[in-house]
Amino acid sequence: MALPENLVGSALIFVAGAGAGYWLIRWKERNLKAALDLQKDSILAAARREGDALTREAKLTANEEAMKIRRASEDEAAERLRTASATEQAIHDKRASAERLASELVDREKTLQTGLQKLEIQQIAVSAREKELEAVTSERRQALAKIAGLNPAEAREQLLKQIEDETHSDAAHLIRNILDDAKIRGEDKARNIVALAIQRYAGTHTSDISTATVALTGDDMKGRIIGREGRNIRSFEQATGVTVLIDDTPNAVVLSGFDPVRREIARESMERLILDGRIHPTRIEEVVAKVQAEMDETILKAGEEAIHKIGAGPMHTEIVKLLGRLKFRHSFSQNILDHSVEVAQLCGLMAAELGADLIAAKRAGLLHDIGKAVSHEVEGPHAIVGAEIAKRFGEMELIVNGIASHHAEVPYIGVFGVLVSAADAISASRPGARSETMTTYLRRVENLERIGMSFPGVEKCYAVQAGRELRVLVRPEQVTDENALIMARTIARQVEDELQYPGQIRVTVLRETRCVEFAK
Repeated sequence: MALPENLVGSALIFVAGAGAGYWLIRWKERNLKAALDLQKDSILAAARREGDALTREAKLTANEEAMKIRRASEDEAAERLRTASATEQAIHDKRASAERLASELVDREKTLQTGLQKLEIQQIAVSAREKELEAVTSERRQALAKIAGLNPAEAREQLLKQIEDETHSDAAHLIRNILDDAKIRGEDKARNIVALAIQRYAGTHTSDISTATVALTGDDMKGRIIGREGRNIRSFEQATGVTVLIDDTPNAVVLSGFDPVRREIARESMERLILDGRIHPTRIEEVVAKVQAEMDETILKAGEEAIHKIGAGPMHTEIVKLLGRLKFRHSFSQNILDHSVEVAQLCGLMAAELGADLIAAKRAGLLHDIGKAVSHEVEGPHAIVGAEIAKRFGEMELIVNGIASHHAEVPYIGVFGVLVSAADAISASRPGARSETMTTYLRRVENLERIGMSFPGVEKCYAVQAGRELRVLVRPEQVTDENALIMARTIARQVEDELQYPGQIRVTVLRETRCVEFAK
C-alpha cells in the first residue's frame, strides 16, 4: 500500500530537522567545551601566578624574620658578653679589695701585737707603782693615825660621815635647784589656769544632805506604822530592805540602811503611806513597788540631766543609770553627783586653757567617781572600778586612764588624769564644799601635829587654817636649810601615807628660810 505524499514530505522534513538539531547541539557542546577549557586554563594560570606571589611573599617574610632573630641573637650575645665582662671586672675589684683588706689586717695585727707588748710593759710599771703607792698610803695612814689618835676604822667612819654630809648637802642643793626651776616655769601657768577655772565656775558651795528621818502627823501614827503584833513594820522592812527605828522621839521615825537608794525609796514610801493613812501589808507592797519604779526613772533622769548640763555628748544607758545613783550618795556631806558635775566643768575650763580636748576632759571629770555607785558590789578602789566600767561601755583609753589615775593609783597617760586630779581637789577643798564632824577634825589636827613633832630638831608644830596647813618650827642649830627642805618633803610623804583627808595639806618648815611642800 502506497503512503500519502503529504505524509512522506512530513517525514522527510522531520528527519531533516532532527539531523540539523543534532548537529546544532553537537556544535554548541564543542563550543562550550572549548570555552570551559579556556576558562580552566585562565583560572589555573591565575592560581599559579597567585601561588608564585604568595611563595615570594612568604620567602621575603621568612627572610625578614630570620634577619630579626639573627639580630636579636647577636644583641643578646653582645649583652651577655658585656654582663660577663662587668661581672669579671667586679670580681677582679673585690679580689683586689680583699687583698688590700688582708694586707691591712696583717698590718693591724702587727700594730696590736706591738701595742700589747707596750701594755704589758706599762702594766708591769703600773703594778710596781701601785705597790709603791700602797706602801706610801699605809705609811701615811699610820702617821695620820698617830697624829689624830684614831684607828683605821674610826678614820674610815669619819671619812664616810663627811662624804655623807657632803652628798646630803649636794642632794638638797640639787632638789632646791630643780624645784625652783620647776616653780619658775610652771607655777605661774598652773596658778593662772586654776584661778581662771575657779573664777569662771559658779557652782554652789553647799549641798543637800539626804536624811533618814520621816516626820509623823501625830503619835498615834507610830502605832499604825507598827501594826498588829508588828506586822506592818515587818512588811515594810522586808519590802524596802531598811530598818525602821521607832523610839521615844515625838512625831518622827528613823529609817536606817547602808544603801542610799533603798533608804530614799523607804523614805518616800513612808511619807506616802503616812499621807494616805491606809497602812497594811498589801498597801505597803503596792506603794513600795510604785516608788521603786519611779525611782528607776528618777535615777535615769538625774544621769541624763547631769550629762546634758555639761554637754558631754551621749553615753551608754548603764553609765547614765550609775551617774543617777550618785545623786543619792554623799562624801563628807558633799553630794557626789553635784561634785562630779563640778569636776567636769572645772576640767573643761582647764582643758580649754591648755588647748586639750574639751569634751573628753568633761567626760573624764563627770565619770571620775562613777566607781562609787557600785563600790559596795565590786571590790577595789573606786577609781579603778570606775575606769573598768567606763572601758566596758566604750569610753576611749585616755578617758579611762583619766578616771583610773585621778588618785595616782596608776600612772598618768596624757593630760586628763592630771586635770581630773586637780579639779577633784579644787571641788573638794573649796570653802563650804565639804563638812566634817568636830571629832574627826580634832583627830586630824592632833595627828598632823604628832607627825610634825616626831622629827628630830623640831621645836614647835601647829596645825592652822582648819587643818589645811602644818607649820613646823625647827631649831636653827640642829636643822640646816638643806635639811629643812628635805624635812618638809618627808613630813608631806608621811602625812600622805598615814592620814585620810579631803583636798591637800600644806607643810611649811620655818627656819631662817621657809620650805613648802604639799601632801596631795
